[in-house]
Amino acid sequence: MRRIRYQEIADELRGLAAAGAAGSLLPSESELSARFGVSRVTVRRALEVLRDEGLIAARQGFGWFVGGEPVRQRLEHLGTIEDQLESQGRRAERKVLEFAFVIPPEHVRLLLGLQASDQVLQVMRVNLADGEPFAIVTVWCPAELGQGLSRADVERHPFYELLGLPLRGATQTIGADAADPAEAKLLHVPVGAPMLRCRRVTTDTSGRPVLVSEHVYPAHRTEFVVDLPLAEPSLTPAGLRLVR
Repeated sequence: MRRIRYQEIADELRGLAAAGAAGSLLPSESELSARFGVSRVTVRRALEVLRDEGLIAARQGFGWFVGGEPVRQRLEHLGTIEDQLESQGRRAERKVLEFAFVIPPEHVRLLLGLQASDQVLQVMRVNLADGEPFAIVTVWCPAELGQGLSRADVERHPFYELLGLPLRGATQTIGADAADPAEAKLLHVPVGAPMLRCRRVTTDTSGRPVLVSEHVYPAHRTEFVVDLPLAEPSLTPAGLRLVR
């Protein structure tokens, strides 16, 4: 029996989706239209077949991507997302892109309480889940705490283990942003795609800030989960702060 063209395209896209990691982007509708020599209406109908099967999904600003469980991070305790991924049976990796002692950005200097001439260890890495990038992480710590650390150390172990200090906890702030060209290239998303930007300030038991980290996540792949204790009823989400 002769198959309708969109069904044939859906068959080919089904193989493409099966070969891709969860969260990886598919070619755009215009690219698929050119590849198959059909209209975007036909391509979209084929994509909708796969969406109805739960194989792919779409979000504004990203286009179509391979479906699957998002990367989830629980925020009730100070820990690493790698530990949480591995507990879910997923493969976590780090790729260090920068490792250097530098004069920090002004906002980092102020958060760490440093003088204008003080240096920090700055480490920038990409985190991957099952081979697919899901975060860009930049970490700063005072130079004296970073002495003796190597690129291999920070690629294999979290800073919490390397500093050799008892830690009290951290304050974490999460906001919305858009991917700039460098972030888009590293995370395999379109420029301007919605992102979640997280800043964490970690303190030792005396309350001194010892780490500042900034994490950039593609919004279509990431969820933050917080269990809220029973409290007085409120229409406002806990922790909400208005910014200008």
